Amino acid sequence: MPKTTDLAKRLFIGRALRSTQLHEQLLPKRIALPVFASDALSSVAYAPQEILVILSLAGLSFYNFSPWVAGGVVVVMLTVVASYRQNVHAYPRGGGDYEVATVNLGRNAGLTVASALLVDYVLTVAVSVANGVDYVGATIPYVATHKPLVAIIVVIVLTLLNLRGVRESGMAFAIPTYAFLAAVLGMIVHGFFRLYVLGDELRAPTAEYEIVAEQTNLTSFAAAFLILRAFSSGCAALTGVEAISNGVPAFRKPKSRNAARTLLMMGLISVTMFTGIITLGLASGVRVADPASAHRDVFIDGHPAGYDYHQQPIIAQVAEAVFGDGSLLFFVISGITALILFLAANTAFNGFPVLGSILAQDRFLPRQLHTRGDRLAFSNGILILAAAACLLLWGFQADVSRLLNLYIVGVFVSFTLSQIGMVRHWTRHMKGEIDARARLHMQRSRAINFFGGVMTGLVLVVVLLTKFTHGAWIVCVAMPVLFAMMKGIHGHYEKISRELAVDEETQVDESMLPARNHAVVLVSKIHKPTLRALAYARATRPSTLEAVTVGVEGAEARRLAEEWERRGIPVPLKILDSPYREITRPILEYVRSLRRRSPRDVVSVYIPEYVVGHWWEHILHNQSALRLKGRLLFQPGVMVISVPWQLESSERLKGRPEPFAAGAVRRPQRKVARGHDGKA
Repeated sequence: MPKTTDLAKRLFIGRALRSTQLHEQLLPKRIALPVFASDALSSVAYAPQEILVILSLAGLSFYNFSPWVAGGVVVVMLTVVASYRQNVHAYPRGGGDYEVATVNLGRNAGLTVASALLVDYVLTVAVSVANGVDYVGATIPYVATHKPLVAIIVVIVLTLLNLRGVRESGMAFAIPTYAFLAAVLGMIVHGFFRLYVLGDELRAPTAEYEIVAEQTNLTSFAAAFLILRAFSSGCAALTGVEAISNGVPAFRKPKSRNAARTLLMMGLISVTMFTGIITLGLASGVRVADPASAHRDVFIDGHPAGYDYHQQPIIAQVAEAVFGDGSLLFFVISGITALILFLAANTAFNGFPVLGSILAQDRFLPRQLHTRGDRLAFSNGILILAAAACLLLWGFQADVSRLLNLYIVGVFVSFTLSQIGMVRHWTRHMKGEIDARARLHMQRSRAINFFGGVMTGLVLVVVLLTKFTHGAWIVCVAMPVLFAMMKGIHGHYEKISRELAVDEETQVDESMLPARNHAVVLVSKIHKPTLRALAYARATRPSTLEAVTVGVEGAEARRLAEEWERRGIPVPLKILDSPYREITRPILEYVRSLRRRSPRDVVSVYIPEYVVGHWWEHILHNQSALRLKGRLLFQPGVMVISVPWQLESSERLKGRPEPFAAGAVRRPQRKVARGHDGKA
């Protein structure tokens, strides 16, 4: 790698870590909480608001249903947290829902879960970053008018932080996450104190606004459908719960216990913040409408808000009601909420690469996703996630409302299949368990997972019914496409494995032993690389050896033959005619002719190549050799050997030159000035 590129990489990513340092990247609970739970914790910034936005479609009177909707979301959240605590103990390898579904329900169920999670991780990044940009755009007009560009820049910054490694990115995210928890919980405590102890009246900045209902005179069925749609939107608060079960290997020992405790802390904190914000929002008279129609549905002093109206998020409105307009704490909470929403994407940056690595290990995704980068992070998975999220942000113009319609479908597919798989897991283990206490524990765990599966299955049905026509159909198409792609990749790897397998009964395949080896050295002109290739080919002692050149220009070919004879090179030179001035085709046809004459023989083609040190030199050299090599690799019975010649510019890449390397006598020697004392 050139020094400038390496310097830039070290500047942004950091120095490379040894494989033996992997244990140093394991996370204690205090760091694991912000790393894996930031998505679930930050969802309180938009999940309560989405409930109110959907209910406002039928008018402010429907806000009376919001406590019941929020209560349903809390019940589902606690159920899922309790269920996943069973998962992390039973499957600590880090496969999470994918492993649970694969082991207990079969490969197709596992791939369904994997495709759902991969899609949902991409959406997690897009939704979190877009919502964070909304908070910043409320105070900075430039951000509001350039949302896609700003969102993509934020994703790039997050990518660089995660490429530096799990532990280092966790340290960077820990302080903002804990500051967000302290700020929001402090706001809730202070708001409840003012509301229920001091008896103060809290007034949100939108408390006097009116919202015109888009849907009036709803039938009972339509009203129930709208409430269910609000419930499904509020269930966005559950996203990120599965990330801890996928990231168990990143915890310090005892891994399962630490992961379960972190999951419990995350669940309790999320429920507290979720209920606190929606309670204070209703008490202070928060009014929110669909952002796409807020300019006409929101009325201020009896007049439509207009296109220049920017709707404040629910946390900002509650903070203003609790601490007062323009107070320092109001700006602190607004700013830190925007930051935590950006950092919430880190949950996906930790979950997606780990899941991708496991899928690659099982040969359902390209093997490169299983490779760790310089900082022991799964760099390829991080880059793929970032690229997919940037495409979504650009395609949907970083619109949170549009992106949320695609959200949570995938995560509830994985929730449901995972819980069904856990029920089968406990049932299977109970058959062989005779200890009464162990059986009682398994029965309790199975009951928890069964209840969790029923709840998440019902939510999945509600989500599909209420969101399908609003954009969820895109996810329903993307998941089967990913499923088919992973099946195809697995089929390819299996086919290659069968082709390359060696029969154990046959130690040596006689058909693999060639009768003779015909060596062909490609020559363009007589220079040092050519002489090295000839010397190397002779050293291999082939059955036959000849030099081959293509006579594009007759006069040039004759001069080459004359110089060849004059120098007395002890290798016959063959000139191939090329009436159409092609280089590659005549050589391919000649090699094929050798193979046709002796099918059991092999042909070894030696290609002299320059090794250069500057990127622009690659453009000027070796293009013909590269094309020819690419074509020869597809010819059966043909071996392609590159014979490198290191030019002086390449020495800066490999450090000190080796003066006694093989063939060095023909390399250009660098002159060294010496003083009168003979020292350099």
